[in-house]
Amino acid sequence: MAKLLSYLYPITKKVNSDINGTLEITWYNGKKHLNSKNANYSYGSLQRILKFGLEKLNLKNVNSILVLGLGGGSVIQTLRTDFNFKNHITAVEIDPQIITIAKEEFQIESSESLNIICDDALKFVENTSETFDLIIIDLFIDLSVPESFLELSFWENILKCKSASGAILFNGSLKKELSHKLETIIGYLKSHIYQVVVYKKVNQTNTLVIGKSL
Repeated sequence: MAKLLSYLYPITKKVNSDINGTLEITWYNGKKHLNSKNANYSYGSLQRILKFGLEKLNLKNVNSILVLGLGGGSVIQTLRTDFNFKNHITAVEIDPQIITIAKEEFQIESSESLNIICDDALKFVENTSETFDLIIIDLFIDLSVPESFLELSFWENILKCKSASGAILFNGSLKKELSHKLETIIGYLKSHIYQVVVYKKVNQTNTLVIGKSL
């Protein structure tokens, strides 16, 4: 019923999170979205932005993916449905409330091919011994990327987690211009012999950074 009514007007349920504040699960035009106060977290503009980035990558030789920032799991749906990716995905999400929402509202839950881990992405990449063929970094609290994920110490650990021929897809900013720290990250990746491509104003908003080994 909610799906049908959403073609007439949005239907929203609010859920409180200690980490992300008030989250909104909204039916709109027959589709369910997960939003924070000011930003789409899943199944809306964010899904289109990450799909744009994934279209720039060759997933044929990707056997493992690390997703930092699960949200409602729309990137998992995109990988499975639009790219027919059947290999293993590890998803790290710090907010247990969001993991519950992904499971109960969007049917995204752990399986043989999907391991969902409730952890701080900063600590996960510091401590893991695994490597991944593609690392998707989508770490926002509302409109902002927390400062700790713009520090080079985080990116040093990202490179340790990436396989020798792997790639990085970073949803880097909602701002119109590149921040100084984002420019530093791009320079750091280039200095480590990566081909770096920057796409500005994807979906009229975000900056995506894609890094590939040369």
